[in-house]
Amino acid sequence: MHSPVQESLVQESLLRWIVLLPLLGAAINGLLNRRLARPVVGAIACGSVGLSFVLSVVAFARLASLPAEARLLTDIVGSWIVYGPLRVDLGFALDPLSAVMALVVTGVGFLIHIYSLGYMSHDKGFARFFTYLNLFIFAMMTLVLGENLLMLFVGWEGVGLCSYLLISFWFNEEANAIAGKKAFVVNRVGDFGFLLGIFLLGATLLPHLGAGEGLFSFRTMQHHANVLAPAATAIALLLFVGATGKSAQIPLYIWLPDAMAGPTPVSALIHAATMVTAGVYMIARMNFLYVLSPTAMQVVAIVGAATALLAATIAMTQNDIKKVLAYSTVSQLGYMMLACGVGAFAAGIFHVMTHAFFKALLFLGSGSVIHAMSGEQDMRVMGGLHRKLPVTFWTFLAGTFAIAGVFPLAGFFSKDEILWKTFSSDVGGVPLYAIAFLVAGLTAFYMMRLVVLTFHGENRASAEVRHHIHESPWTMTLPLVVLAVLSVVGGWIGWPAFLGGSNHFEHWLAPVFASGGHGAAAAGHGAEALAHGAAAAHGGGHGEVALERGLAAASLVWGLLGLSLGFLVYSRRTKVADSMRNLAGGWPYRVLLNKYYVDEAYDGAILRPGFRLSKTVLWKGIDAGVIDGLLVNGTALVVAVVGSLLRLMQNGLVRFYAWSFSVGVAVFVVYLSLRG
Repeated sequence: MHSPVQESLVQESLLRWIVLLPLLGAAINGLLNRRLARPVVGAIACGSVGLSFVLSVVAFARLASLPAEARLLTDIVGSWIVYGPLRVDLGFALDPLSAVMALVVTGVGFLIHIYSLGYMSHDKGFARFFTYLNLFIFAMMTLVLGENLLMLFVGWEGVGLCSYLLISFWFNEEANAIAGKKAFVVNRVGDFGFLLGIFLLGATLLPHLGAGEGLFSFRTMQHHANVLAPAATAIALLLFVGATGKSAQIPLYIWLPDAMAGPTPVSALIHAATMVTAGVYMIARMNFLYVLSPTAMQVVAIVGAATALLAATIAMTQNDIKKVLAYSTVSQLGYMMLACGVGAFAAGIFHVMTHAFFKALLFLGSGSVIHAMSGEQDMRVMGGLHRKLPVTFWTFLAGTFAIAGVFPLAGFFSKDEILWKTFSSDVGGVPLYAIAFLVAGLTAFYMMRLVVLTFHGENRASAEVRHHIHESPWTMTLPLVVLAVLSVVGGWIGWPAFLGGSNHFEHWLAPVFASGGHGAAAAGHGAEALAHGAAAAHGGGHGEVALERGLAAASLVWGLLGLSLGFLVYSRRTKVADSMRNLAGGWPYRVLLNKYYVDEAYDGAILRPGFRLSKTVLWKGIDAGVIDGLLVNGTALVVAVVGSLLRLMQNGLVRFYAWSFSVGVAVFVVYLSLRG
């Protein structure tokens, strides 16, 4: 007899190949490596991801052909873990949420693979790079399409490993190796909380499973959400610890800016479009759990807003073009977390999609600039590049306007929806809306600062560098053009009702975020209010529409003002920029330039004490003193002493052996006599 969560499932074996094709590409390039010519390596790597994208489109079409309430495709390969009542399947599932993520990961990933053909063409690690890149796509698709939480976690750890391999790809430079290690360690801190959340969830749910139900299946967990309600806050917060690591939120955001040490395509793929959104995706996937805990939702919203503001202020002063975009990514991830925290899960995923378009474009555009500038990343020695890099300039400008929220580009629709949902939510309200609104203006300002310093004015590089400046090859510019088009029109699918649209994107995701399933309905009034809080506005009817239009107009004007000020200050009124740097003795600028000294604080509070503890206690005390000294060397000493004593008895003298034998016999006789 089938349980309710097993009914109406459409089997689709296509899903496993969406995941496995990139793994196959990684295996071929990884095993054959330098035996293959570079064009063959590129064809295998790009072809495997391109075919995975095509299959994702086919699966998306099949999913869309189903009724809205029945949109779920599954591919159960077999049983993975079976132990008594515990059962976990090895399988994949496609619903409206994972379908969006699959298209983004494989689509943007394919464009970045194409771009990498030109960017990495002269690198001696060409085959190794594409092996890692394919392996990352495989891990990310496992995370996205995994049918249960353990499958998601396997992909979660896989992208963490690939991130380490790609960030430290040029490991001959110590800074790159350190950056990769930093990313790996910081993410392990978050993953520890994630694992505790999984254990607590499993222990809570296992006694209530029916026959044939998979313990960590998302459908099973949603069906039994009422069982999870008493532990929902603890589970949700522990899972959120993992999300703060993977999606670079306070306090675990520190790894992402340093991750810019990797090749620029890595920055675009992993740290802008896909991996860093894994935490947002996980929270959206577990929405039925989070709506049960107002406390957890508030924590997610507050941390997201704080991260968005912190990173935006830091981005205003950075001079490395990739560091500006890195902190911009952290800030935009804060926006996505804020959306999830106020219950606007669809708005958060909408921003995941649009952000993938324009941030991948901006990172790849920065790579084109760095390529033209012979590896230079400091914007202070750039300038005037719009004349020699016209395709890069215009596409980069499209991405800048998109992230600034200029109508009708993609970023306007997703950003405005987050602002509106935050304002109208009981969790967010005016305070968090004010922070998000401020961040929108700061984003526009620092992005225009980047554009002016990079593309306008006179070039400030050396004569030798200026002589070699040229536009990138077509393999790099073609993805820029495609992403620029998506950055312009990609948000139209979410055209809101107050502007005469139907917001098809929100309707597409509606079945996933309906109400948290049976459990949410049984969890009480608080959870119900949270689940619908994002839709509850201050007012109703025409007044609500007028208010939403007014707030959208205000955010648009605010973004345009930020762009205008950024252009004016850094191209026409440069003395204003100098005055800003020297404000209050220059200490505010130094604080922002040094990123609030957070890295120094971590170094002083954790790293140095940890090193001292490791050196004096763990190494000298335990390792060298106890393990080496007492156990290893002590054991050797005992063996040596015993051996020396035994050696005295093996002297080769027959008289000694006879005497020893006689003494032994005498002792034995005395013993028997006394015993009798």
